[in-house]
Amino acid sequence: MSWLLALPILFPFCTAALSLLTRNSRWSARISVAGSVISLILACLLVGTVMREGVIATQMSTWAAPFGITLVADYLGAAMVLITAIIGLATAIWALAEIDDDTARMGWHGVYQTLLGGVTGAFLTGDIFNLYVWFEVLLISSFGLLIMGGRKEAIDGAVKYVTLNLISTVLFLCAAGLLYGATGTLNMADLRQAVADHPDQGLMTAIAMMFMIGFGLKAGVFPLFFWLPASYHTPHYAVSAVFAGLLTKVGVYALIRVFTLIFVGDQGFTHQILLWVALATMLTGVLGAAAQSDFRKILSFHIISQIGYMILGLALMTPLAVMGAIFYLIHHIIVKSNLFLIAGVSRRLTGSSDLYAIGGLYRAAPLLSVLFMIPAFSLAGFPPLSGFWAKYVLVQASLELEAALVAGIALLVGLLTIYSMTKIWAEAFWKGHPQGIEPALATISPRIRWLMLSPVIALAVMTVIIGLYPAPFLDYATTAAQQLLEPTDYVQTVLREAVK
Repeated sequence: MSWLLALPILFPFCTAALSLLTRNSRWSARISVAGSVISLILACLLVGTVMREGVIATQMSTWAAPFGITLVADYLGAAMVLITAIIGLATAIWALAEIDDDTARMGWHGVYQTLLGGVTGAFLTGDIFNLYVWFEVLLISSFGLLIMGGRKEAIDGAVKYVTLNLISTVLFLCAAGLLYGATGTLNMADLRQAVADHPDQGLMTAIAMMFMIGFGLKAGVFPLFFWLPASYHTPHYAVSAVFAGLLTKVGVYALIRVFTLIFVGDQGFTHQILLWVALATMLTGVLGAAAQSDFRKILSFHIISQIGYMILGLALMTPLAVMGAIFYLIHHIIVKSNLFLIAGVSRRLTGSSDLYAIGGLYRAAPLLSVLFMIPAFSLAGFPPLSGFWAKYVLVQASLELEAALVAGIALLVGLLTIYSMTKIWAEAFWKGHPQGIEPALATISPRIRWLMLSPVIALAVMTVIIGLYPAPFLDYATTAAQQLLEPTDYVQTVLREAVK
């Protein structure tokens, strides 16, 4: 299985190298799209193999576990690799319409593929140290994407982004060092028993809290989220879309992985903190969104509020709740990336992202209006779209634990999300332009329209399909949750395959 686990990581880096070598020609962008297509095929093969054979693992050297570089894929990891490839391809196509020749010559497409490789590596790694390595790859490549273009606002946002993420990275590295010093291993499968057997469980809980803060900062949870709305509205819209869909989810994935596999000995303490963090994240994010009037700033704050739902599923820690968190994770990546792409089309048509300075999109671009309503209503939890099932499962899990307050807050945040989406609809789409200016649809060539709308349409169709036919996706999430809560197969597969 080594090639099947290694190629989804290696291929984006090969694509990045070719894109950088050809950055002075238009082949750079085409290579990026072609590489993204192949990455999607590889991701589909990986998911199919995991569904057929269960957890798969391999060693990338002759060193046996727990010392070698382990790659492992279970249902959650494989799904995250697949959704990364989907968003990667959609954004690569959309970028053909936005990234100009000057930015491409700076190496935009190569850095973008490097980012995708780093995200994929984080989802497939089987040890804490290499998770740190992939986080570094993400940080470097994301900073490069943020500053390309040279606008003052983008550079200011990039500095805030990098400063706070460096703090997170240092905290992560310190926690990993303490964990290795205490247990003698950083292999995730090996750590499960090593942490459980450690005589000083108070130390293990302290290290767990360090990981919680480090990963929480990357995920954008309360009160560590302030870097996100300060930076996500500043770069190219293609960058915002892939950031919104994937980067914070790497932090969420890391939290889910370590707090279901490794740090499970003091759940009464750690998960109670996660619960209050989740609720505060949901509320502060949605209230922040309600106070904004910029299209991307509203969406940026809603990233925060929706992250709270995912952390809520982890905090409740029942099979239904963890399944809901996984389903929500997948649904939100699709919906949020799509909304940022739609915001980019809106900006292209109107020349601004300030809701009070634009209008008339419904009359000028009715198809775009429908495409906006699908992910917007899904984000708010309207049936029968994917967001409805995600929220329904988490509310049901809360009620099963008799946590009526938790369920009430989840429903309240959904109502406030409707308010923000309605505000965008009313100001940008429904009302006329305040100065009577018609959105410049005629100025966009048919090719550019196709490049911008085809990824949006594809992601909207996925949202509708998941909503109308949720059963196979819920079944997949259920199996993924079972593997997380009962990781015997994960542990045995990693250690057995490493010895072979």
